[in-house]
Amino acid sequence: MDLAEFTTWSKRIADWSADYLRSLRDRPVRPRTAPGDVIAALPVSPPEGAEPMARIFADFERIVPGAMTHWQHPRFFAYFPANAAPASMLAEQLANTMAAQCMLWQTSPAATEMETRMIDWMRQAVGLPEGWRGVIQDSASSATLSAIMTMRERALDWRGIRSGLAGEAAPRIYASAQTHSSVDKACWVAGIGQDNLVKIPTRADHGMDPDALRAAIAADRAAGHRPAGIVICVGGTSIGACDPVAEIVSVAEKEGLYTHIDAAWAGSAMVCKELRKAWSGAELADSIVFNPHKWLGAQFDCSIQFLKNPAEQLRSLTLRPDYLETPGFDEVVNYSEWTVPLGRRFRALKLWFLIRAYGLEGLRERIRNHIAWSREAEAAIAALPGFRIVTDGRFSLFTFRFEPAGEDADAATAALLERINADGRTYLTQTRHQGQYVIRFQVGQFDCTREDVMTAVEVIGELAAAV
Repeated sequence: MDLAEFTTWSKRIADWSADYLRSLRDRPVRPRTAPGDVIAALPVSPPEGAEPMARIFADFERIVPGAMTHWQHPRFFAYFPANAAPASMLAEQLANTMAAQCMLWQTSPAATEMETRMIDWMRQAVGLPEGWRGVIQDSASSATLSAIMTMRERALDWRGIRSGLAGEAAPRIYASAQTHSSVDKACWVAGIGQDNLVKIPTRADHGMDPDALRAAIAADRAAGHRPAGIVICVGGTSIGACDPVAEIVSVAEKEGLYTHIDAAWAGSAMVCKELRKAWSGAELADSIVFNPHKWLGAQFDCSIQFLKNPAEQLRSLTLRPDYLETPGFDEVVNYSEWTVPLGRRFRALKLWFLIRAYGLEGLRERIRNHIAWSREAEAAIAALPGFRIVTDGRFSLFTFRFEPAGEDADAATAALLERINADGRTYLTQTRHQGQYVIRFQVGQFDCTREDVMTAVEVIGELAAAV
C-alpha cells in the first residue's frame, strides 16, 4: 500500500467510524451470533498473494461489526465500561500512525515526558498530595501484579529476584472476598500461590473487617508465614464494595506491610471531590490503581498506577542491560523499568486530548449524571412487581433480583437476564452475592443519556411482565 492509497482508505475508514458511532443505538448491544460463525467465514489458509484493500474492507464490513459486542453502545450497562471518548479515539489514531515503541526516554522523549505530566494532572484531579508519582500501565491487572511483586520483594529484602522463593517462608497477601480476581492471578504469576492469598471476612457494609485482618496477620506470624502486603478494594467489581481504607492502612503501618488500593473502576469518580470519602485515607497507602479507560473516557488501554515512593517498585522490576542504556542521560525516566512489560504504547497522548477536550468539569458532570441516573433506575426497578434490590447503589452500580411468587428466584433471575440480552436493546451481566444469583446494573458509558438508562428499565419491566 502506497501513501496515496493509505490516504484514500484513511478517509474511508474515518467516514465508516463516524457512521458506526452514529448508528450504535440502532444496533443490538450484543450480537446475534453463535460460536463458530465468524471462524467459518474466514478462509482456512492465508492468501499467497496480495488482495485489494476494497475486498479486505468489504469482508470486514460483512464479517466483523455484526459479530461484535458494542462496548461504546449507549445502552451498554454490563461489566464496567471500556469507554472511548471521540477525542481519545483521535489521539489513538495519531499514536497508531507514529507507531512508536515507548520503552525508553530515548525511543520516545515526547511520550515519556507527556506521561510524567499526565500522571501529575491526574494526581491533582483525584486529590492526591504532591510528591506522588506514577506510571501508565496497560490494565489494572498489570498494576496489581507490579504492586504484589513489590510486596513480595520488600518482604524478602529483595532476595526473591535473585534466588527465587525456594526455602523462604511464604509471603502472605491479604484482601477481602470483594477484591477482583486479578489479585488472585497476580499471586499465581508472582509465585506466591493461591494458598498464600488470605481472604479476610467483611463487615455488614461488605468492606474488609480490620479486626479480622489483625487476627489473620497475627496468626500467620505465629505459624511462621511472612505477611507481605494488603490489597484494599475501592469499588469492587461484583457489587461496588469499598474497604475502610484509613483503618486498613493503619493496621498495615503498625505491621510494616505494603498497601495497594484497587480502585480500577471507582477511582475515576474521585475527580468529584464529594465522592472521595469512599477512599478516605488513600494518600496514606503505597500504591493505587485506577483505569481512566473504564469510566473517564480514555480509550482502552490506559491504567494509571500511582506510587507514593516509586523506588521500591523500581527496585523490584528494573532490569537494565547494556543495550537499554541511554548514554549521557543517566537520570532520565524510562517507564519500562516501572512495569513488567518492556514494550510500551504512547498512552499519555489520549489522556492529554481527553482532559483538554472535555475539561475536568465536563468529566465530573458525566460521572455525576451517571450516578444520578443509576439511582433513578434503581428506584424504578425496585417498584416493579416481583423485583428486589439486593445491593443498593455504590457509585453507579446496584444489583437486583427477580423473585416471582412460586418460582425459584435464581432460575427466574437467570432466565430474565438471558431474555434481556437476547432482546438486544440493552446488555447486563450477573454476579453471585451471598449465594444468590443477581443482575448487575451499572451506568457508565461515555455518551449514554438518561433516556438510555430508563429505556433499559422499561425493557427489564416489559420482559419480566411477559413471563
